[in-house]
Amino acid sequence: MKIVLFYHSLLSDWNHGNAHFLRGMATELINRGNDVTIYEPMDGWSLSNLKNDYGEKAIEEFYNYYPLLNSSFYDPAQPELEEKLKDADLVIVHEWNEHFLVKQIGAARQQGSFKLLFHDTHHRAVTDRRSMSQYDLQHYDGVLAFGEVIRRIYLEEGWIKKAWTWHEAADTNIFFPQKEKEIKGDLVWIGNWGDDERAEELLEFLIEPVKELKLKATIYGVRYPDHALEALSNAGITYGGWLPNYKAPEVFAQHRLTIHVPRRPYVKALPGIPTIRPFEAMACSIPLLSAPWIDEEDLFTEGRDYKMVHNKKEMMQWMENLMTDDQAASLQKENGLKTISQKHSCKIRIDELYQICRDMGIHAGNV
Repeated sequence: MKIVLFYHSLLSDWNHGNAHFLRGMATELINRGNDVTIYEPMDGWSLSNLKNDYGEKAIEEFYNYYPLLNSSFYDPAQPELEEKLKDADLVIVHEWNEHFLVKQIGAARQQGSFKLLFHDTHHRAVTDRRSMSQYDLQHYDGVLAFGEVIRRIYLEEGWIKKAWTWHEAADTNIFFPQKEKEIKGDLVWIGNWGDDERAEELLEFLIEPVKELKLKATIYGVRYPDHALEALSNAGITYGGWLPNYKAPEVFAQHRLTIHVPRRPYVKALPGIPTIRPFEAMACSIPLLSAPWIDEEDLFTEGRDYKMVHNKKEMMQWMENLMTDDQAASLQKENGLKTISQKHSCKIRIDELYQICRDMGIHAGNV
């Protein structure tokens, strides 16, 4: 197939978790012989921030990990879509694009023979419905929603006539158990502070347990305000700043365990959507503890693939347990890794995408 993808950024994952799955799915599509072109806007905020903070070296390093991938840049003021969409079989437009671009690509669908999908991997369908409702999807063939609750919203609100649940997954070309590394710390957490969407949860499930247990811990991420950095310092936690996502497996291998602290919108309004971090942690075979969330779609087996805790006391108990009971830690690592390989790799997601393409009538020879 000739596939065209419009995303905010492929090259940068600075405060941009959507790049994780995009890289994995694009790699798998290329490995299967597809002609894949990925477009991102010039001067996009994620790439601009990455270059400002870390320079061109960060981009050069990207290609060492993803030699098959590259971005094509377009001018948002003049996207020149006719040439970009020429001869395409499938076009996927991510929801983190401007409304006018989404509408223009939809209009182009009327003149072309390609199939057109909108890809939603964010909580804005719940937290900012007004903005999401303004996307003009009338000419789109359907929506790829990263959770059943999001899929239902699109249908119930009448934003689209057809939608599929298409969860994110681990890119197992990058996220896999690393060879034995020297253990440098007890706990690592990789995540951005964001807009105080989980500030209280981070204090209860991460910062305070680490402080009271006197663990050797490191946190990576961006957008940490001064009060957050002060809290980390007071807890004896090392702040590592931005970590390229493709280096996370190496960091996981140097620590005994990690945790998942979902943002509040996902816990309260988006049950069944864990975000991509747990997939990646399990793929790297590191023990995982999680603050509460509701696995409505049975993605994992709680207590086997990971352990859910409900308060600071439970978190501290299980941190100690997994660091002192090698058998329990090994069993959880094995179970989590098995679940990823059987259910949640990018290879499996592309199998699912191929079936969606067949459902839409893309010729079998192209799929």
